[in-house]
Amino acid sequence: QVQLMESGGGLVQPGGSLRLSCAASGRGFGHNVMGWFRQAPGKERELVASIPYVGDANYADFVKGRFTISRNKARNSVYLQMNSLQPEDTAVYYCNLKLIYDTGTREYWGQGTQVTVSS
Repeated sequence: QVQLMESGGGLVQPGGSLRLSCAASGRGFGHNVMGWFRQAPGKERELVASIPYVGDANYADFVKGRFTISRNKARNSVYLQMNSLQPEDTAVYYCNLKLIYDTGTREYWGQGTQVTVSS
């Protein structure tokens, strides 16, 4: 059973920074993509950034130049460095692991970590 454990959320002032971390239990994931999504109150969950096992990261337009996603393949971990945070970045942030097979995909989610940007 794959489990994703997130950490690093919290309260930060506008213009501040936070770093989210997520570690996936298990091994032998094969071809996969790890990423971060967020969901603000009353809104749908949206992609923030993703990074494949091999290849370039992908970012939502609203975080380009402010957020950086990275991963440690040996530790099955993914990170999200968030700079220049704004109140509109307030949301629950979810870690995501997508396993890719010839026959389809399977996704796993973390429990979510709250990020609040407020003065």
